[in-house]
Amino acid sequence: MITLRKSSSRGHAHHGWLESWHSFSFADYYDPANIRFGSLRVINEDIVQPGTGFDTHGHRDMEIFTYVLSGTLHHRDSMGQGGDIRYGDIQVMSAGTGVQHSEVNPAPDEAVHLLQIWIMPAKQGLTPGYQQKNFPLEDKQGRWCLLVSPDAAQGSLTIHQDARVFAARLDGAQKLDYELAKGRRAYLHVVRGSLQANGYALSAGDALTFVDEGRVTLGGARDAEVLLFDLA
Repeated sequence: MITLRKSSSRGHAHHGWLESWHSFSFADYYDPANIRFGSLRVINEDIVQPGTGFDTHGHRDMEIFTYVLSGTLHHRDSMGQGGDIRYGDIQVMSAGTGVQHSEVNPAPDEAVHLLQIWIMPAKQGLTPGYQQKNFPLEDKQGRWCLLVSPDAAQGSLTIHQDARVFAARLDGAQKLDYELAKGRRAYLHVVRGSLQANGYALSAGDALTFVDEGRVTLGGARDAEVLLFDLA
């Protein structure tokens, strides 16, 4: 079964310094039909204005994955980690027993546009950890680039869950398929641009869920970028 989730159906919040769209129930947005999808708990698309950001706050027992689309996000946490995250950089923070962190936009005149993704870990009470790596654009162009996995396959970052997250960029005549193993499910999120996926016309912010399906098929793209979550 394939289910379409249009961008316009997501939760939306505007706080002046922050504009955010929620694919799943989050903060004041509650949708009983969209609490989570397997272990995928949060996809928030955030636009943070210059010189503002998320003050120090805590997380625990969650795998937190940051994907910057444009601009710069500055991270600092209680593990002693800190630095800038830009497009192509992937950050994974395993909150485990508890982490305090802040994320701010240090730029004086440019907003930062990002996705913050939460995946529920297979076990609670894990030791907190931090990873960051740059994945070049050419690794995503016309192909699947594995960003995170439970076993660090293909140079990916590690999360504590049976989940794999891929990125791909497509344009023009480029086509791309993904075979789903039996018993696996998938969540396809369009990051930017537009494309066709299994007969559905999708644009930025749209998503498809795949349950008991064997293949994800992409084509007809116009400057498209997608994230694909392969989940147990």
